[in-house]
Amino acid sequence: MFLDSLVSNLASNLPSKTTASTELTRRADVLEAELAAKTRDLAKLQITLADQELFLANLGAELAAFRVRYLREVGVLYAELDDWSAQIAAWLSKNAVENNAGWDYETWEEKICELAGEDPRKYEMPPLDRRAHAGGAGISLHVEDDLSAEEFHAPISLKSLYREVAKRVHPDLAADDSDRRMRELLMKRANEAYQRGDHGALRQILKDYENSPESVQGNDLASKLARVSRQITQVNARLSQIDREIEKLTKSEIARLKARSDAAFAIGEDLLAQMATALRVRIEAARRDLRERSAAKDAE
Repeated sequence: MFLDSLVSNLASNLPSKTTASTELTRRADVLEAELAAKTRDLAKLQITLADQELFLANLGAELAAFRVRYLREVGVLYAELDDWSAQIAAWLSKNAVENNAGWDYETWEEKICELAGEDPRKYEMPPLDRRAHAGGAGISLHVEDDLSAEEFHAPISLKSLYREVAKRVHPDLAADDSDRRMRELLMKRANEAYQRGDHGALRQILKDYENSPESVQGNDLASKLARVSRQITQVNARLSQIDREIEKLTKSEIARLKARSDAAFAIGEDLLAQMATALRVRIEAARRDLRERSAAKDAE
């Protein structure tokens, strides 16, 4: 009698097949609900990431186009003015003019403005404007390579296509290292195609991705959930990186100069054209000053 009671108690404490099955079903339901929620979160983040990548790409392209215009209209004139200033300094050094020998461009700037009858503060400019022709401040004077670029104006269709590519193939959505390398290559091609305005190349990138084996996802719930969680982490990290890159670009000297140019344009003025005009006046003043010094020396 006692043995029968003990066996009965033990049996009642063992989990039944039905209980185990119910627990597995409950766990699967929890995983499915969590996967669905994270998938929705990832979809929203993908849209945000695509928008931010597009903004960053546009900002970089616009600053690059403005840089080309700056070099074409202003940078070359600074190079010419610098050359005349160097000639004046060399002449003064050669002729041992008291208190003037060896003066360089920076020293002569106010003097040249004075000779030109111009207020040196009228077009006071950030340091990049003086150094651009010498390769400073991140701006090099490879004018022959740069002047062929045109103003960047991306049509809405190109922007939409780029966003779709970024949303589908962005490297931060990669599941593993192999997938990331493939995506990085595709995004590099996408950025180049966007700056060229090449719709066909962007469409081909989407096709290449959709046909790649790396685009195939896993099957079990746990793996899918882990993959989506890693993708969310990667996308958030990239968004933070984009914010830093945008901040760096917007605080750059060329961006500040472009902001001044845009503000001038809003009131009907062309800042770069004004700068170029002022530089031509300074160049002529420097040329005239050197000519008059040389003539006076020859007349002695």
